[in-house]
Amino acid sequence: MAREAPTPSTPLDPLERWNDALTALQLLQLDPHGFGGVCLRAPHGPVRERWLHALAGLGIGLVKVPGSVDSERLLGGIDLAHTLQTGQLHLQAGLLQQADQGLVCLPMAERLSPALLAPLVQALEQGQVPPTRHSAAPTPTRFGVVALDESLPDEPGVGAALAERLGVWLDLHELSPSDIHAAWQGDSESDGLQIRLSPGALARAREQLPQVQASDEHMQALCAAAWGLGIGSLRVPSLALRVACGHAALNGRSSLDADDLGFAARCVLAPRATQWPAEPSAQESEPATQEDKTQPQEPPPQPPEPPENSGEAPDNDAETDNTQDPGPPPEQNAEPSAEDLQEMMVAAALASLPPHMLDALMTRQGAASHHTSGRSGQTRAGSQRGRPLPPRPGLPGGQARLHVLATLRAAAPKQRLRQAHSTGRVAIRAEDFHIQRYQQRASSCLILALDASGSAALQRLAEAKGAVELLLQQSYARRDSVCIVAFRGAQAQLLLPMTRSLVRAKRAMTGLPGGGGTPLALALKMAHEQAAQLQRQGVTPILVVLSDGRANVTLQGLGGRAQAQTDAQSWGQQWRASGHRALWIDTSMQPDAQAQQLAVTMGASYLPMPQVQSQRMAHAIERVRSPQA
Repeated sequence: MAREAPTPSTPLDPLERWNDALTALQLLQLDPHGFGGVCLRAPHGPVRERWLHALAGLGIGLVKVPGSVDSERLLGGIDLAHTLQTGQLHLQAGLLQQADQGLVCLPMAERLSPALLAPLVQALEQGQVPPTRHSAAPTPTRFGVVALDESLPDEPGVGAALAERLGVWLDLHELSPSDIHAAWQGDSESDGLQIRLSPGALARAREQLPQVQASDEHMQALCAAAWGLGIGSLRVPSLALRVACGHAALNGRSSLDADDLGFAARCVLAPRATQWPAEPSAQESEPATQEDKTQPQEPPPQPPEPPENSGEAPDNDAETDNTQDPGPPPEQNAEPSAEDLQEMMVAAALASLPPHMLDALMTRQGAASHHTSGRSGQTRAGSQRGRPLPPRPGLPGGQARLHVLATLRAAAPKQRLRQAHSTGRVAIRAEDFHIQRYQQRASSCLILALDASGSAALQRLAEAKGAVELLLQQSYARRDSVCIVAFRGAQAQLLLPMTRSLVRAKRAMTGLPGGGGTPLALALKMAHEQAAQLQRQGVTPILVVLSDGRANVTLQGLGGRAQAQTDAQSWGQQWRASGHRALWIDTSMQPDAQAQQLAVTMGASYLPMPQVQSQRMAHAIERVRSPQA
């Protein structure tokens, strides 16, 4: 029988989503460092505070690592205050060493600098703090991580290197205080009793965890489900297996159950999904249809036989009964196959996906291949303003300002050697100087290429106008802008240069006529020229094409569908070579192969939208702006 494409079942009830969050707390108590930890996405509010309060009541050592911590405080190094006070070198243990056999809590984990993420991920992966200039040997430490992701939907989340190593991902944005009130109606003491495992139950669960066995079908189903959801890392199925085993140990089972695999699918696989599960191919469906056709043809030759030999009829019936009877019982008693488990986990993962996730998965496929454009554009280093970066050695002067604390930290270990030439003051040399650095983000410009040709142009432009208004309302905080290129007839025109003015955009969209041919190549050429000009100005361009992809006007403004498609493919390749992000919104009544091919050529995300909806299009464009969200 041919398998049907997986379809999302009913969404998870808020109470079930909250129960999964509580189960993650028990897994942290059972195996704090076995599955890496938890990545929690939730805004400030009662729901997150209730979860953090329960986390603090588990009785596990919890060390908070703020984003402003330096590398020496994280990994261990010089105690600067004590060293300056006593005049002798004093070392201090790092925060990662203090979190041994416990948890590391990372508030605002999405804002951690790469300089702090790199040693943290290395220590989490290897189970030891890497050696520093003050310690020649690594220090063993085993800990789990609770990363608090406080980013907005249009902002990048936790770093990919850290998030990949955290087994459980939780998203509590959709939960309200009334949703969790049904689970917890008592005081804080009853809350702690419901979540925290008793010493006896914790000991039994830890003894049961190494004895939980997973069959080959379970592991094959985990890998197949991860592959179907677009997860290419082998670390994720391993973490899912570890989480499923921990869930089974909590429930006192020695083998994995459907509930264990379902929990792993909801909390490990579903949040990492990058594509919608593919439908079964034609090769799989053809044999099934042939079998269905051949099966009903076998019984008809048997009915004519009973009138001729009445005695053989019971034998034939008995034989058919004998051949059919053994079939159903083994199917009912047999264990589910790897394909059945895969379908079950994919269905559980789809049920846990939040609204609009289908559009997010479709637009994320093209956006994942580009890294030059982001939420607020490209990043660049500066010395005057922006987000502070770790200081680096250098001489102050000009626009480079001295970093006093880093300079003193570099000079402190060398004071004993410089005492012979000093008068009791701190001796500082030029080699100790450190300068401040900042990270600035360039603004981004959204280039909208609107297809004003055809009979449906008025409806498309009306919906595009609504989407532009929604985008411009959010552009001021990000310092982003919008540029509109309209194409119809035999030309493409710059309808609206780069602007953040909502009134100006409304006026430009109102006076645009519709009808005529589709000069798609001219539109892509103009968009490419505008992107090059914006990049020279330090602005990151992002292209959004709103068209059905049926080009019929060449670069010379002449008719000819074949040459027009060739010209459009050529300029699509040039856009892909530029490395900028792009989104293709297909406005045809049915997904068109030409539009999909052009999107692939441009390296753009493809989103079919027969009936253009301004709110939906605005959400899709925001996902292209921030692909990590």
